[in-house]
Amino acid sequence: VDGPHPNPLPAIPGEGTRAYRFDKSQRLHGRGTFKVILDRGVRKWAGPIAMCVAPCDAPTSRLGISIGRPVGNAVRRNTIKRKLREAFRMMQHDWPSPHDVVILVKRHEPLTLAEYQKSLSHLMMRCLKPRDNPASASANG
Repeated sequence: VDGPHPNPLPAIPGEGTRAYRFDKSQRLHGRGTFKVILDRGVRKWAGPIAMCVAPCDAPTSRLGISIGRPVGNAVRRNTIKRKLREAFRMMQHDWPSPHDVVILVKRHEPLTLAEYQKSLSHLMMRCLKPRDNPASASANG
């Protein structure tokens, strides 16, 4: 067999390569934490998923998922959460700096992992896009 293994083991932190792990320290917990991020963050919707993003002081981005019973039974909700966590895990190094991210989920049929990755990538770009400041634009123009 020539070439690298198609599924290499995760990188070891500190060896110059990126680790694509998703540790407990990267999870957001508790209603109070979610409320702070939802109050001070930038929120954007794309289909059945919303992303609320706020800068954080943590060394890595952190994720919280809010998914209620109307989305479906426990099996459906857990399937969606697992795919969203996996999509976030694989994209965590695409963030320009660490952020706290809360994902809100509306009722929908579970998507594929690739579709969730595409949605999260699109939302990340929209949330991190610099805001147009009309006051500075009118002062300069």
